[in-house]
Amino acid sequence: MTSSTADKNLIVSFGEMLIDFVPTVSGVSLAEAPGFLKAPGGAPANVAIAVARLGGKSAFVGKLGDDEFGHMLASILKENGVIVDGINFDEGARTALAFVTLRADGDREFMFYRNPSADMLLKPEELNLELIRSAKVFHYGSISLIVEPCRSAHLKAMEVAKDAGALLSYDPNLRLPLWPSAENAREQIMSIWEKAEVIKVSDVELEFLTGSTKIDDESAMSLWHPNLKLLLVTLGENGCNYYTKHFHGSVDAFHVNTIDTTGAGDSFIGALLCKIVDDQSIIEDEPRLREVLKFANACGAITTTKKGAIPALPTVDEALKLIKGA
Repeated sequence: MTSSTADKNLIVSFGEMLIDFVPTVSGVSLAEAPGFLKAPGGAPANVAIAVARLGGKSAFVGKLGDDEFGHMLASILKENGVIVDGINFDEGARTALAFVTLRADGDREFMFYRNPSADMLLKPEELNLELIRSAKVFHYGSISLIVEPCRSAHLKAMEVAKDAGALLSYDPNLRLPLWPSAENAREQIMSIWEKAEVIKVSDVELEFLTGSTKIDDESAMSLWHPNLKLLLVTLGENGCNYYTKHFHGSVDAFHVNTIDTTGAGDSFIGALLCKIVDDQSIIEDEPRLREVLKFANACGAITTTKKGAIPALPTVDEALKLIKGA
C-alpha cells in the first residue's frame, strides 16, 4: 500500500476472479476461433483494479485455485495496487475459466468451466473479517450467490460490512449460463436486493429483472426500495440513467471506437465508487453527481477501446483527456 492511498477510504470488492479466454479474432463463434488470449477477469476483481488504477484504495475478497492461474491472478491484483489480504487459495479446486466470444458488434457470449471452481468454495469461516470491517464501501455481484458454501460466505461478508457501517454496492452482473434457470437467477438476485444502497444494472438486466421490454423511468423505479440511495441503469452507447430519492436524470455517453465491451460496466462502477467513497453526500447533490457520472461514463467508454477488461481500465488522466476532448 503506497502512502498516497494509506489515508484513503477502502473499497472492498467481493466475489469471483477468473481467466477469460478471448478469441484472437473478433466476430467468430468459439468453435471457429483460431486461438485465444488469456485475460484476467471477473467483475468484482475488475472493479477492485478499476478503483486502484484511478488512485483509490481497494481490496479483493475471494477464493482462487492453488494453481498457476490462481497465483497469476493474485499477482495481477498486487501489481495493480489492490490489497490481497482477503484472498484464499483452494488446493482441491481449479481457478475458474470462461471462454468469451466477441460477436461482430463487440458484445459477448460466454462458456464457463466451473465444476466447482475455487471461487464457489469460499467458506464463511475463511473470510478476513478485519479487512471487511474496514471497508467504507463493500461491493459485490450475484455470481457468488449461485451455490454453497460461497453463498453463505457472501451473506456473512455483506452483514459484517453493513454492521461496520459500509455502504453496500451491488452490480448483479447477470450471467445466465451459470444459473440453474432464469427463474432461479431472478429469485436469488432479488433475494438480497433490499440490502444494497447503490445498485447498478445494465439495460439488459433491467429487462430481465422487471420482465418489461421498456427501458424507462417507470420500469427502473419498480426496482426501487427504501434503503436505496442511488440506482443506476447503464445504457451502453446511450450513457446512463440515475435515480435517487429526490431527483433523476440521464448523462450522455462518450463515443469511442468500441472493440470489446468486457469490463465497461466494472470500470463505470469502480469510477463512481472511487469518487463517492470519501464523500457520500455527492449522491444527494445532483450537479456533483452528474459530474461524477460523466467521469464514470468516460472510464466505461475507454474500457471498450481495447480487448479484455483489466488491460483496458483507464487512469484518471486518460478519463480527463477524453472528457476534455469531447
